[in-house]
Amino acid sequence: MFRLFLVSFFFLCFSLPGQARELVLKLPTATGTLEGSLLLGADGSEKIMALIIAGSGPTDRDGNNPVMRNNSLKMLAEGLAARGIASLRYDKRGVSRSAAAGAREQDLRFDHYWQDAAAWLALLRQRPGVETLIVIGHSEGSLLGMLAAQRQPVDLFISLAGGGQSADKILLRQLSVQAPHLIADAEQAIAKIKQGSPVSPKGEVLSNLFRPSVQPFLASWFRYDPALELAKLRVPVLLVQGETDVQVSVADALALQRAKPNAKLVVLKGMNHILKPAPPNYRENIKTYRMASLPLASGLIDSLHAFINDNK
Repeated sequence: MFRLFLVSFFFLCFSLPGQARELVLKLPTATGTLEGSLLLGADGSEKIMALIIAGSGPTDRDGNNPVMRNNSLKMLAEGLAARGIASLRYDKRGVSRSAAAGAREQDLRFDHYWQDAAAWLALLRQRPGVETLIVIGHSEGSLLGMLAAQRQPVDLFISLAGGGQSADKILLRQLSVQAPHLIADAEQAIAKIKQGSPVSPKGEVLSNLFRPSVQPFLASWFRYDPALELAKLRVPVLLVQGETDVQVSVADALALQRAKPNAKLVVLKGMNHILKPAPPNYRENIKTYRMASLPLASGLIDSLHAFINDNK
């Protein structure tokens, strides 16, 4: 279980008449302070509030990392705000303005991330204006959101491009496309990591992917099956998946829906993993990961708004 600390609020308001206001919130943790941005609608309402949880890697609150800037999560928050839905998005521990909360790689566990998400949910639930609390998890953030929503009461859950299998299976699936010659060695390494045994794979790619310092984190991550975790939720669920996602497939969304048959599934044509319009061609698709000005895929905000409006 996570430990909830007293929270201090820091307000930086960027507001002009008719525009959304963005407030900076800070969450103290045992290892340092996390920082996030709470974006309100033009009317300043917090009645409907969403926690946006970023995906894997050193991803910040806007959906960016040191080598790729696409502003996907910032655009998501802005699109929701335009529909009157407030949201909090935050820098992951060890990233950007939450860098101080980062642990040494060998000390980091997957559980730290869902515990952070649960702490943010507890913070938001305490705010007096919040009536409907929503989790929106993107990619790895989908699984984190499922785990956090089991520990903190929420009203709705939305998965954006969330994996339908455990991370080790998704990793092997991606390697089968990008580096099929590494599959046999990767399978052996993953089997040992899941057993808690150290591995020393050969070759630059696998030795970096399964470096000793990251193996404890991978072991803590591999043990979670998103389908099993989603089935534990007792709130309305929306699953959104893009047809041109080259990282997570429609089959993943279908696996999640099988685990939660009453979940609503929306498959958006032409949407890739970072929620942007993109062709199915891998190289052209990946180019959009660095297009910060490219808008979100058509229909994404409409789908979220319709689901929230129907279930609030």
